[in-house]
Amino acid sequence: QLQLVESGGGLVQPGGSLRLSCAASGFTLDYYAVGWFRRAPGKEREGVSCISSSGSSKTNYAESVQGRFTISRDNAKNTVYLQMNSLKPEDTAVYYCAAIPGAICSKYPYLYEYNIWGQGTQVTVSS
Repeated sequence: QLQLVESGGGLVQPGGSLRLSCAASGFTLDYYAVGWFRRAPGKEREGVSCISSSGSSKTNYAESVQGRFTISRDNAKNTVYLQMNSLKPEDTAVYYCAAIPGAICSKYPYLYEYNIWGQGTQVTVSS
């Protein structure tokens, strides 16, 4: 069974940091591009960041998180991370990771047809 499991969400004060993890099982995540998405209450799902499949170092960030979030992968752990710094209340959302085989995070990576999705992890930024 191909599965993604997110973890690392929680409650954090504005200006704080969290690191989200997206762990894969049943497949080798390195062969997949991985996107992070979020959905805030009452809003549409938003693409946040993307890391390309093996062979490409391309990453992509939404303008709203550029310079604050960093995406990375640890192939030994079959996991992709999203380091989130300088968090703002508007970052509050359920965060999801998703995978698509062999893709490169180029111009519109959040429109790709990701075929494996995690269940999401809640991030709440509040004082």
